[in-house]
Amino acid sequence: MSWLWAIIVGLVLGVIARAILPGKQNIPLWLTVVFGIIGSILGNAVASWIGVEDTDGIDWIRHVLQLIGAVVVVGVGDMLWASIRGRGKRRT
Repeated sequence: MSWLWAIIVGLVLGVIARAILPGKQNIPLWLTVVFGIIGSILGNAVASWIGVEDTDGIDWIRHVLQLIGAVVVVGVGDMLWASIRGRGKRRT
């Protein structure tokens, strides 16, 4: 995958992941793209581990795994970003 495609796929998957997650994510767009790229890479890795990385036609399972990876990474990354920036929920 070229870098341009990685950025485009990361942007699309990151935005879809933000739409799927409940509530508002307080991460900037550039970080959404980075998290989407990481999620895509994780989804591709899982697809290759289970043997569905290359199929005839559209690789729906791989795409779903990429989206799941992006949702997980955006969700965890949002929590980490909030705690680093000091906007996390404070315990009393």
